[in-house]
Amino acid sequence: MSAEISIEDFKKVKMVVGTVISAEKVKGSEKLLKLKVSLGNNVVKQSVAGLGPYYSPEQLVGKQYVFVTNLKPAVLMGQVSEVMILAAVEDKNKVSLICPDSKISDGAPIT
Repeated sequence: MSAEISIEDFKKVKMVVGTVISAEKVKGSEKLLKLKVSLGNNVVKQSVAGLGPYYSPEQLVGKQYVFVTNLKPAVLMGQVSEVMILAAVEDKNKVSLICPDSKISDGAPIT
């Protein structure tokens, strides 16, 4: 178990629902996928995630997931990652992306 945080600390993390509008493998990497994500209000951001061993790009396009939107951008294999897709991980062999259980507007906040 990790250290407890306050509700104020938790509120600093901005999480919203977004729809993957395109996905492709990152050249030179077996693990990384580059996702373009609609976050509502005509905002599109890029996410680079190590999902290649678990998902094909085609499995992700058109689906909604939960993203952290206020992390500092990171560069992975020359690609800028502006948002982070959230997933549950079990033993490095099983990954399950976090998603709403019904269609909801892109940009809907996670509270």
